[in-house]
Amino acid sequence: MFEPFIHGFILAIGLILPLGVQNVFIFNQGVLQPRFIKVVPAVITASLCDTFLILVAVLGVSFIILGSVWMKTILIGGGFIFLVYMGWTTWNSKPSNRKEEIEKKFSLKKQILFAASVSLLNPHAIMDTMGVIGTSSLRYHEEEKVFFTFACILVSWIWFFGLSLFGRISGKLDKSGNFILVLNKISALVMWGAAVYLVLTLFIN
Repeated sequence: MFEPFIHGFILAIGLILPLGVQNVFIFNQGVLQPRFIKVVPAVITASLCDTFLILVAVLGVSFIILGSVWMKTILIGGGFIFLVYMGWTTWNSKPSNRKEEIEKKFSLKKQILFAASVSLLNPHAIMDTMGVIGTSSLRYHEEEKVFFTFACILVSWIWFFGLSLFGRISGKLDKSGNFILVLNKISALVMWGAAVYLVLTLFIN
């Protein structure tokens, strides 16, 4: 049982490490929120969404989605629009030190919706999770598959909590607000880059 757990753990780390929209959002929340407890809803939402995608991939539903050209086109089209909008919003956002403004801008409802959106409306992440994890899980059966799946899910939960904590520490060290301003610009560029990449992938395929 040790081998499938290690395999799943390493595989999940490789998929979650790259700088993507989901990671950027969680890190941003860690930087912006006045208290760490305020970041927890976004972290839990992102982790639950990843758990859902991993379970779908392992259970084999991924092959139905990845095998449909129309489904891929809808995912990529919706993801492109969403990423362009999120990038525009992030680019134009201004750092604020006022607790009331931050809490209003990132209320509990908005945090959950944004976290779910960047997790479930990101076709690149969906296809990576389903294609890589779903395919890799085929070599395991019964208990081995459970351990493999658990390792993949565990990585997501540890990663998002750790990333938000790192963002929290970074935000505390920045007193001028310049770090947040630069981070917003980088985040927006990452989102627009992901949107362009999605469209190019659709045309290439």
